[in-house]
This record gives sequence, structure tokens and C-alpha cells, in this order.
Amino acid sequence: MGEWLGRMIEVDVTNIAHGGVSVARHDGRVVFVSDAIPGERVLVRITDDKKKSFWRAETVTVVTASEHRREHVWSAASVERDPDDRAGGAEFGHIDLNHQRTLKAQILGESLERMAQLTLAPEVEAVPGDDERNGLGWRTRVSLHVDEAGNVGPFAARSHRVIPVADLPLATPELSAGAPLSENFAGFDRVDILNPSSGGVRLIMGKQKPQVITETVGEREFTLLDSGFWQVHHGAAEVLTAAVQDAIDPELFDPAASNLDLYGGVGLFAAAVGDKFGPSTKITSVESDAIATDHAAKNLSEWLGAHAETGRVDRWLRELLKNASAAERSRLERSTIVLDPPRSGAGREVVELLTAARPAQVVYVACDPVAFARDVAFFTNRGYTLAKVRAFDLFPHTHHVEAVGTFTRN
Repeated sequence: MGEWLGRMIEVDVTNIAHGGVSVARHDGRVVFVSDAIPGERVLVRITDDKKKSFWRAETVTVVTASEHRREHVWSAASVERDPDDRAGGAEFGHIDLNHQRTLKAQILGESLERMAQLTLAPEVEAVPGDDERNGLGWRTRVSLHVDEAGNVGPFAARSHRVIPVADLPLATPELSAGAPLSENFAGFDRVDILNPSSGGVRLIMGKQKPQVITETVGEREFTLLDSGFWQVHHGAAEVLTAAVQDAIDPELFDPAASNLDLYGGVGLFAAAVGDKFGPSTKITSVESDAIATDHAAKNLSEWLGAHAETGRVDRWLRELLKNASAAERSRLERSTIVLDPPRSGAGREVVELLTAARPAQVVYVACDPVAFARDVAFFTNRGYTLAKVRAFDLFPHTHHVEAVGTFTRN
């Protein structure tokens, strides 16, 4: 292997794959191609030919363009640049915004069909206001990297080369204006730039002490550390709050049950449940980060039935089930469980623990369609049905898509 590395070939792009790449074939071999669109013919450069089953390639020239191709929203990532010098982080920026959502829906639908044998085609919904801005100006958090010379910028796509850039079109206008793109950061590895709901733009560099910030969702305020997790799109927390509330079947919801918010962070979804069903609703938020749990406890303090616990979700559930009394088992069987796992998904072990508790319904917030589809299959095999699912375009001009699914017990 290796004789094809760096060589140019022309290919016809036939499909989209998870991860922001398209699919072509060359002499029967699958070629994953970046910066292309299904339906195009492109000249590509082979960047990885180690695997027998597939290669990876970068588009160098578009021979026959798709009707959905647009001028890239970020010149630093344009196909006009050498592939080695294209900034990463906007891998769908050359595609018409509506068609991006069509492709994301296709990936989600195909993942569910392939991994869970479900035929569903949820429309990918836009965040209000995004279409008017052509999907720009939404990022409230940007991580930039620093090279040995102190230059700051994003990594090149699929590499660790820092690409200096003149602008950040996906970032909010405030963040863009405050981003120190021309400054030298020699001695640092990374610069994080935040534009929270209040307090202005802030930089995080090196080992500086984290500070408390406030994020606003509707009329609610949530405190957290500036180094902690929060949704990146300025409208995502509000959209997902409403989506989680809508995903819960009120006929199956029992405010006195042992309701859970797993991977709960600083309490966003526990608060969503409390807001919908009242302050006496019993709900426990479980989060492995002790500092986030402390903030969750504060953020949930007005809900009498809410509290926050620190624990790794799998261990916490295992301990809960091991020690549950008959009465507690009954409360779990009447419960609603919300979970928002990391990109890798909940996984088989957590799904088996969850379904062993036999909750009335589970609301799953997923940020990776393939991991979600795999977990859907685990739920199905354990006696639960995906009753409904919605998808949201919380990361325009990237391949990422968010899904919110409701599982009910058979």
C-alpha cells in the first residue's frame, strides 16, 4: 500500500457519509471525498490509501458542479485553496443551506435503517433566525490552536496544522469582533473564545483560573464555569429545552416518580422538566463533573423536587438498581428519564441499566446520528420503541446534527 498516496484521480460522487465526507468509487473501491457533493464529478488527491477497503481523498477541482454548490461561506476553507491549507470546522460550507439539512436527514435516516431497522425520515429543523443569516453568526464558543511560532487559528481539516485566518463567519458577531486572530500567542497551545449570554467576550488561555459565567434560556439563568460545557449555538439551549418538553408524553409522566436527568451538566434539561410539570416535580440530575453538579444544584434550587448528584452515569445507575427497594422500583417504573450523553452515545451498558429500571419513557438528546442509531437498536432489543424523533440543525455549515427521540416501553 502507499503507491496511490498523493495521486490525482477523477471520480463521480454518489452519496453522503457520516463525518462530513461524500462517497465515490474507483475501480470498485470506496473513496471518501471531502469538499464534494453527491452528484458531482471531481478531481481528487488521494490522502490515505492504507486500507484495502477504502481510501480517503480531498477535492482539488470540481469538474461538474452540483446545483447545490455555493461559494464557500468561509474563504479560508474554500475549494480554491490547496487542501492542505483549508481551515477545518465548516465542512458543509460549500453546500446550499437547505440541501445541507437534506443530507443530514439522509444520514440520520440511513443510520436508523441500517443499525436499527427503522424507516424514519425526520426533517432537520432550522433554529429560528438561522435562514435569515444564511446559517452564519451562531457559534458562541470557538477553540483556536497555536503553532510553534505563536500563530493562532483553527486546525486544517483532518490535521493538526494551524491555519491562520482573517475571519470566523460561523461565530457570533461579538465573538468575531473580539477574536484576537492577528495576535501572537507563543507559549500557549490553545486559545478558547467565549461569548456567553452576558458579560461580553472572554478569552481562556493556558492554566488561568476558570470564572463563573451566566447563560440565559428564556427567562431562566444558569451559572457555570467558563471552562464547562454549554451548547455552542446561541439558540440551541432554548430550542432543545422546548424539544425535550415536547418529547415527553404527559400521559406517561408522573411528577412523583423517580425521574432522572442523566449526563445532566448544569441542570438545563432537569429545569426544562420542572418548568413543564411544576416545581414539586421529583427529578434527579446526575453528572460526573462535581463542579457542574454544584452549579446544577444552584440552578435547580427553586424546584422543590429537584436535586443534583455527582456520579458516572453507568456506576450511578448500577448502584441505584442494586439498592432499590420495591417502592423505589415502582417509582422508577413510572419515571421519565432524560439523557444527553456525549458524542459517543450512551452505549450498550448504560442502555441495559436504563431498561432494567423499566422507566415509562426515555427522552434521548443525541449529537451523533450513528451513535444514536446504535443505541436505538439497543433500546429496541430491550423492549422499547422509538415512538418519535426530531432533528435540529444546531451546527449549520458543518456535518453535525442533533436529534431528540422518545422511547416508550412495549
